[in-house]
Order: sequence, then structure tokens, then C-alpha cells
Amino acid sequence: MGYDGVVKKKWISGAIRHPGALHRALGVPQGEKIPASKLAKAAHSKNPTMRKRANLAKTLKRMH
Repeated sequence: MGYDGVVKKKWISGAIRHPGALHRALGVPQGEKIPASKLAKAAHSKNPTMRKRANLAKTLKRMH
């Protein structure tokens, strides 16, 4: 939601600043899906950036 109460239509493009960073950090090749176990482990990481990337990936996974 924007400052004026209007929902941004293309918020995903602004949320993804480093495409492929989560794949590289988890050691998963770019074209393959990230296994749920690795994604869950990354979501509980001590690294806050890794947690945010994993949570965004989980959110985008639910969208169709």
C-alpha cells in the first residue's frame, strides 16, 4: 500500500532488488526450484537479509 492509501500494482519488481541472490546463497542452480526444507531453514536464519529473502520467496510461491 502506498502513502496515499492506494495499492501499488507492481510492488514485486520493487521488492526484488537482487534477482537470484537466494538461489546463490542456498547453492541451488538458477533454473531449479528451491527445496522446501532449504527455504524453511533460510527463513529461520540468523542473517536478517536471508530471512527476508526466504519469506518473500515463500510469499511469491503462494501467488499465481
